Amino acid sequence: MENDDAGDDLVGDPVTVHFIGAGPGAADLITVRGQRLVAASPVCLYAGSLVPEELLEICPPDARKVDTSSLSLDEIIAELVAADAAGHDVARLHSGDPSVFSAIAEQMRRLDTAGVPYDVTPGVPAFAAAAASLGRELTVPGVAQTVILTRTAERATAMPEGEDLPALAASRSTMVLHLAVQRIDAVVADLLPAYGPDCPVAVVARASRPDEQILRAPLGEIAALVKEAGIRRTAVIVIGPALTAAQFPDSHLYSADRCRT
Repeated sequence: MENDDAGDDLVGDPVTVHFIGAGPGAADLITVRGQRLVAASPVCLYAGSLVPEELLEICPPDARKVDTSSLSLDEIIAELVAADAAGHDVARLHSGDPSVFSAIAEQMRRLDTAGVPYDVTPGVPAFAAAAASLGRELTVPGVAQTVILTRTAERATAMPEGEDLPALAASRSTMVLHLAVQRIDAVVADLLPAYGPDCPVAVVARASRPDEQILRAPLGEIAALVKEAGIRRTAVIVIGPALTAAQFPDSHLYSADRCRT
């Protein structure tokens, strides 16, 4: 990839830190803008367990590359502030899309306090990659028009009041759970009253990667399959009638009546 003027219009004053959605796993699912920013930034911070190594190959040859998987928030912010003080732009890579479960909010808050400028480049979220692998639309006319993105609280920050799974499941909307597959039994128990044992579920592990794994089953049977497959992390759970819907009305978007108006 050419790197002479590739990032001149994106990298430089006044922005120093670029929070970049690195996508769900496949190296070629980063945006063109994100790729250009990585290629033009002399410092790159990334989570080694989640960001593909191939993405690091587009960093400048002498770039400082920092794996943040074992760093605390304070240590990460220290790296960002030091790069800013040295006049270096930073490609801060986050898996998926930064707007969902990325923990950039606390980083931006501290950068605001430190007076370090930043911007955000969106990426392909894991739930979108999972839907693509499943070959399904998550919003199907007459079946589901709402998608709930959520997680569970085990070994993580507590959920806000009113956002527990039974409450969220009441609408029977399409639901996508991140960071939850390790407690699949509890998830199923929370969802069964609203969705019922026959509701379709898919678990997509390592979406978009060469070793991607997909499980499909009714809600009442999915836990056994997950445990048999040994899936414990890097997976999303998708539940809802949209996963198997076959009889539904065509969308009004492309209807003949709408096209004539």
